Amino acid sequence: MQDDTDIGGRSPRFPVTRWSVLLAARSEDPAQRTRAFETIVSGYWKPVYKYIRIRWNKSNEDAKDLTQEFFARVIEKDFLANYDPAAARLRTFLRVCVDRFLSNQEKSARRLKRGGDAVMLPLEFESAEAELACGAHAATLSTPAAMEDYFEKEWLRHLFSLSLDALRLQLTADGKLIYFRLFERYDLEEEDAARPTYAQLAREFGVTATAVTNYLACARREFRRTVLEKLRDMSATENEFRREARAVLGIDPL
Repeated sequence: MQDDTDIGGRSPRFPVTRWSVLLAARSEDPAQRTRAFETIVSGYWKPVYKYIRIRWNKSNEDAKDLTQEFFARVIEKDFLANYDPAAARLRTFLRVCVDRFLSNQEKSARRLKRGGDAVMLPLEFESAEAELACGAHAATLSTPAAMEDYFEKEWLRHLFSLSLDALRLQLTADGKLIYFRLFERYDLEEEDAARPTYAQLAREFGVTATAVTNYLACARREFRRTVLEKLRDMSATENEFRREARAVLGIDPL
């Protein structure tokens, strides 16, 4: 089995086998378990928070507390011990766990109290709340199927957001910030914005049109690589990773 030193390398190929987040979470090695749970929290906390806000009609503060407690339970109570990757995707399993957790919370009328012995995770709820203010509302998500679809879309949005942040940091560290700025300007503009031509971008950034072509191609390759890395980290098994890659990017990774 290939160890984690190969994860995130710059090779265009990806390791066929590695510690999955599921195996790592079940490992006897505390460092492996910690890394796995950090990956799960990083990849899923924002969709979970938004889901709790809308599906369970919770206030900002209650949703913060419940999100914190949910992931504390995932870690402390070893929720993943009951997960069967052959039965469902990891994100589907977690969403079902959220519903079960909230249902139990409402039945017992218990709430996490901030402070004391509570496990507090460093989550930026303000960004999630700002996104909620611009997004869907409970009135438009009145059925279970609509909420499932909402959770899926929020998970995908968060995946791309994490990938973009990682891409920006990587290209900046490599001295290639212009690559990201071009990618942002050409590929990430709002849909109703007029997309500039390569010639216009060349004038705007003071480079040749050929350079624009090359820089964009490189940024797109790096973005795809980054998304695949995030997907691999957020998938429980190799088979799930490949299914996710086909669903999200329409490719079958090597």
